[in-house]
Amino acid sequence: MKKMQNKKMLGLAAAALVLTAGAATGKAMAYFTTYVTAQGGHELELGFTTTIPNEVVKDWTKDITLTNTGENDCYVRVKTFAGTKYKLDYVDGSGGSWSAGSDGYYYWHGILAPGETTGSLLVKIDKLDATESFNVIVVQECTPVAYDEEGNPLSWAQVDWSKTADVVKKESQETVNGEEGKE
Repeated sequence: MKKMQNKKMLGLAAAALVLTAGAATGKAMAYFTTYVTAQGGHELELGFTTTIPNEVVKDWTKDITLTNTGENDCYVRVKTFAGTKYKLDYVDGSGGSWSAGSDGYYYWHGILAPGETTGSLLVKIDKLDATESFNVIVVQECTPVAYDEEGNPLSWAQVDWSKTADVVKKESQETVNGEEGKE
């Protein structure tokens, strides 16, 4: 009788151990059977999105365009600053492709492909004193195009602009040793 009770306790302890081990595993658990093999590898490099602002000033107006010099499609936005003394007026010089956001940025509606340039966003400043010097500072940002589950691009208004890229640049051994450019 005692042997039977010990077997039951041993069985319950084993079942508890298996359940505990199963609950402690991570969210993703992979398994390989005798029919699955894997070998080799491939280094993956992700391209980055980079944009360059183009600014031309004429007749108290700054004509702003952005060019995508990166490797991926992106969305762009622009914000300008000129101090509290000056009032800035914005005119969409591209026929409706720029719009004001509630956060003070102006958003380009379309997807900006690599090598493409946006239409003009004209920023006019009130002429308070023609002898006074001033500067209109342009802040531009870009974010890669995000896609939904079916592979369709999200609109510029659906993009999360608060995300940041944590970039680590891998340097070659020559650069680390200070021998860049020496052959």
